[in-house]
Amino acid sequence: MSRRLIDMNEVCKLTSLSRTAINKHRSAGNFPAPVRISEKRIAFVESEVLEWIDHRVAARHEAA
Repeated sequence: MSRRLIDMNEVCKLTSLSRTAINKHRSAGNFPAPVRISEKRIAFVESEVLEWIDHRVAARHEAA
């Protein structure tokens, strides 16, 4: 399992979501929690974001 940390820009690229959309998902508890890496900076665990994407794809297949 990858423990690579990725910044918000990379999360936006991976998910095709805006920062605003990601933050809405975070507020609703529907997105992986960030890791605080300094007082003013957060990052996300890449494998958790990829797992979130996989769940979204799986849900699409279940709905069909």
